[in-house]
Amino acid sequence: MDESRFIKMININPTLIENIENPTDEMKLLAVKKNGLVLKYIENPTKEMQEIAVSKNAKAIEYIENPSEEIMLKAVSSGWSSLAYIKHPTEKVVEAAIEQAGWAIQYVKNPSEKLQLLAIKKNYDAIKYIEDPSEKVQLEAIKINYDALRYIKNPSRDVEIEAIKGNESAINFIQELDEDKMIEFLKQNILVVKYLYKKMSAEKIEQALKEVISKEDVEEKYIRDFLNCSIIDRNSDAIPLDKVMFVYKYGSKKAKKIAVDEKLKLI
Repeated sequence: MDESRFIKMININPTLIENIENPTDEMKLLAVKKNGLVLKYIENPTKEMQEIAVSKNAKAIEYIENPSEEIMLKAVSSGWSSLAYIKHPTEKVVEAAIEQAGWAIQYVKNPSEKLQLLAIKKNYDAIKYIEDPSEKVQLEAIKINYDALRYIKNPSRDVEIEAIKGNESAINFIQELDEDKMIEFLKQNILVVKYLYKKMSAEKIEQALKEVISKEDVEEKYIRDFLNCSIIDRNSDAIPLDKVMFVYKYGSKKAKKIAVDEKLKLI
């Protein structure tokens, strides 16, 4: 069979290159131009063949024995998931993949803290692919989105607190919720009370409130959230309490000033 016939066959079905003995470079180039993955059937592909194959399908990198950094970068720039097919990526290649999508961290063995941070800053939920993220990485992910807490197996107390401060709904992702934790969370974000009031006595909740609002450095948001919390209200069935009087009785000067300002807003 003459070469032109082989060319026509490859043009129709490039995988036929596998069955051609000693194919010419022209045949090989045509095959990879049609389907990058046929690189698996080509021995000692030239740099040009590698580049064409990878540009056609980034997964073709799997069939290059010792790809250059340039070829690896070309592959991950075409698709971050192609990192999965690179046996020995350089740091630059890994970073390039992660800069496209933090989820690429799943293909990195024992990633450094630097790479972990790069990944979660790109996609906070990439933390689910990190086996043992450092506390710094956990906190960074939580600051971006409290939802990251659901993906952390053993968060530290500081991480849990940071998540609660960010959004009271984070309580749904916290395991082993004892009374000490609940009190601490109430002190950080009063709005978490809507998840805890059935698990704690009103006395415990009020005591936690007293400790917070009596401080001169109490956060303005905390006081405003307290005053606008529907769970705690003098007409509430959950925690009946006159909040304005409560602040007047137990609050610091700062707390009282904020309360007056908030009350004036409602007039």
